[in-house]
This record gives sequence, C-alpha cells and structure tokens, in this order.
Amino acid sequence: MFDAEAKIIKQMTPLLQRVLIVDAQPASARFVGDLMRNLARSQVWVADTHDRAIRAAGMYDPHIIFVEFSSGIDGAEFTRQLRRSHLACRYAPVIMVTSQATAGGILAARDAGVHEFLRKPFTMKDLLRRLEAVTLRQRDWVEAVGYVGPDRRRFNSGDYTGKLKRQSDARVTPDLAKMTQALKILRSSIGAVDIDPAQAMRSMQAQAAALQTCGMGVADLKLTTAAIDFGRHLNELEAKGAPYDKAQLQARAAPLLAYMPKDQDEAFAA
Repeated sequence: MFDAEAKIIKQMTPLLQRVLIVDAQPASARFVGDLMRNLARSQVWVADTHDRAIRAAGMYDPHIIFVEFSSGIDGAEFTRQLRRSHLACRYAPVIMVTSQATAGGILAARDAGVHEFLRKPFTMKDLLRRLEAVTLRQRDWVEAVGYVGPDRRRFNSGDYTGKLKRQSDARVTPDLAKMTQALKILRSSIGAVDIDPAQAMRSMQAQAAALQTCGMGVADLKLTTAAIDFGRHLNELEAKGAPYDKAQLQARAAPLLAYMPKDQDEAFAA
C-alpha cells in the first residue's frame, strides 16, 4: 500500500467505525464486511431483509451503509425510506454495490439518495475511491419533497467554462447559488404541503435554516431576519400539526421568495 493511500485511510477511519451491509447474499456481504474490518477495523452488521435493515439502521446508527441493488432487497427503495425517516443515520453515506450497473439502475440509485455506485467485481482501489468520496469530499445535503439526499451534481465547484446560458450566470457566487437553490426548493415545498405535509414541512425548515446561513454569509440582515422569522413560524405550525395553509405559507415566505433571481422567477412562471 502506498504512503498516500495509507494517509487517506487514516483520515477516513474515524468515519468508518460502524458499517451496515444490506445484502441478502451471505457471501457477498461477508466479502464487503471483511474488507471494511481489514481496512478500518470497522464494526460490521449485516441485514438480509428490508425490515431488518431499517431496524438495524435505527439500532446501530451506522457511519456508512452498503446496499445491494438487486439481491432480494430493493436497495433503492431502502435508501429512499432511510432518507425520509427520522433515524439519526438518515444522512449516512450509502454506497450501492451491484453487478448490474445499467444506466437506468445508476439513475434510480442516484434519485433514491445513494451517494456512490460500486460495480462488481471491484478492486480495493475502487472501494477506496468511493469511501474517500463519501467521507472526505462530502456533498451538500438536499432536503426537498421530491428528493432527499446528497446533491446529485457530483461537480458543483463552478469550474464550468462553457458558454453562459443566463445573464445572471456572470454574477453567480457560491452563496448566491446556494440561496437560489434553497429558494427554489422552498417554493416547491410550499406547493406540496397538501400532498406530503410532513416532508414539505421538514424541507421548508431546512431551507429556512439554509437561507439564514446564506444571509449571514453575505451580511444581509434583511434576509437573515426574514429566514429566522419564517423558521419560527414553521416551528409553530409544526407544533399544531397538519394540515397547513398553503396561502398563509406563501404570504409568510414572500419576503424570502422576493430574493429569487429574476430569470428563475420567469422560468417558473413559464
């Protein structure tokens, strides 16, 4: 093992101490478990059914979860349920392991909230690359209604050098990009309060917190205050319980949604 790999493993090890493997095939689960024990001296638990996997996730609070795509367990559905649960490990990195890496399968895994996709047979180098990605290069978390999980854009660094598509692209900053995404999700979540009130509420609360952070980052007192006020309003509504009044939410969110870039508002209206 090269010194560089040894250094990376040392950095990752504290984040890999508790491992859950969701796999109905004993040999496959044992193989991944042995690799993780040798690599990071991990504690490993194996679940061979969907229900056992959810219970194990709640009991052991894993740092990382490996799921099979199609070995008698629907790994995508497990991940989707985990992401929408109230378990402490709902944010845990999920790596999907499969020998059936079709384009459709990869997209389904991504849209379920899976962090990485590992195709069998794989090498130790392949495994290390995935582990490094989910522990040392973590992506932003997206708490929407239609999707819950890591930001599906793998490369979100602003390195694109092609032609600008919108006038506002020329002045986009990381703070503005995060604010715009939070506003778009907030607007969508308000529209979904009648369909999925629980997840819509959780999503709105997450966006209020994100917008408060954005406001503080750009020293915008008006934005920060509006986000704090909206967050307090949401907490009061949640304490009372569903149903939630969509029109009231839209009115209370108006000071925040006023920050939506003009081209985004026009696109939404169209």
